[in-house]
Amino acid sequence: MLIQTRTIVVQKGKTDLVLERFKQDGPMDAMEGLIDKTIMVNRKKQEDQEEVVIMNRWRSVEDWKNWEKSDVHIQGHRQNNGKPKPEHIISVSVNMYEVKAVKEIASRQ
Repeated sequence: MLIQTRTIVVQKGKTDLVLERFKQDGPMDAMEGLIDKTIMVNRKKQEDQEEVVIMNRWRSVEDWKNWEKSDVHIQGHRQNNGKPKPEHIISVSVNMYEVKAVKEIASRQ
């Protein structure tokens, strides 16, 4: 399994703009091997910024590579190439994690 996280730091009060974008259905949602997409907002209160993390879980590295090489993904990047990032976005960082172990928790009764 491969997990990709995208951490987006935005101006205070602008979290909803990011949530709207990532909650919408998109071409990635139909890709073979995408397990799920989780959108999280950091609860830690910060003075002048907020943080949103999008976590995409892929069944395998190969499934993720297929998305990266897909025509729809490449075309999306070409359309945005050279455009400035939205004013409310302070920074974006992307990380990739290969899952080495998952510990299942037995149900507690």
